[in-house]
Amino acid sequence: MKTYKIAITTGDKRGIGKEIVKKALDRLPFLKDDILIIGEKIDVDYDFIEIAEKENGKFCYKSLEYACNLAKEGKIKGIVTAPVSKYELHKSNYNFSGQTEIIESLLAHDNQKAQMIFIANDLKVMLLTRHCALNEVKLNIEDVILQTEILNNFLYEKYKIQRPKIALCALNPHCGEGGILGREEIEVLNPAVEVLLKKGIDITYPISADALFAKVGKEYLNNKKLSYDAILACYHDQGLCPVKALAFDKAINTTIGLDIIRTSPSSGTAYDIAGKNIADCSSMEEAIKLALKLAV
Repeated sequence: MKTYKIAITTGDKRGIGKEIVKKALDRLPFLKDDILIIGEKIDVDYDFIEIAEKENGKFCYKSLEYACNLAKEGKIKGIVTAPVSKYELHKSNYNFSGQTEIIESLLAHDNQKAQMIFIANDLKVMLLTRHCALNEVKLNIEDVILQTEILNNFLYEKYKIQRPKIALCALNPHCGEGGILGREEIEVLNPAVEVLLKKGIDITYPISADALFAKVGKEYLNNKKLSYDAILACYHDQGLCPVKALAFDKAINTTIGLDIIRTSPSSGTAYDIAGKNIADCSSMEEAIKLALKLAV
């Protein structure tokens, strides 16, 4: 089998994955030698691997597993994933909270940890915790240090930023108001920052998320240079609500911290419009372009 730069999975059988993959590829320059399609057959002139599974959740998992196996064999350098349903995965007894966790289980080695960062041009927001209930969001000093180091290395290696400037969101409103509204800033985030600063990483002490995103959001909307190369958000909606409000069609879910890059559009399966040929492929197009850029 020949090698490719990236593989693209077509995602959920009942979703908009096939549609947005085809539309995105039709809008991009012809990249036949760089791209392999995995999943269901679509009408594009690219090499294709069909996954013969009728059960939706199993099909989604097997498609991603095939791509990861190619990555381990050195046949691809990046993966682009169309959306899947976590419910469908669970129905098929794949108890993962998302594709990031599946990829980590299949590709991580030597204590590697996959991280989820959303990228929209210069706006980059990484999550310290991902798909978990809000009352299960737990932070500890060691994880904050490790994840910040992964982010710092990613910005240095892939974007050639010599000393990335990273902003850290506070977990609690008003940074906890000195412990009145929560002590995570005092007991976890501040001590982690102190260690990171000693390691030479340029990171802020916790900043109230509303103030931080108001500042960066204004810069982003006015096409100004952003004050920070990346932002660390403490939990899913703290980071993704502002990102999707600012740049839904541009924001790309990117998995870092492993040997390969994985990107995915910010849209979901969109069952309500699947099959109607009205899905917007902009985010998928951006995901493909970013994967091709970073998969080196």
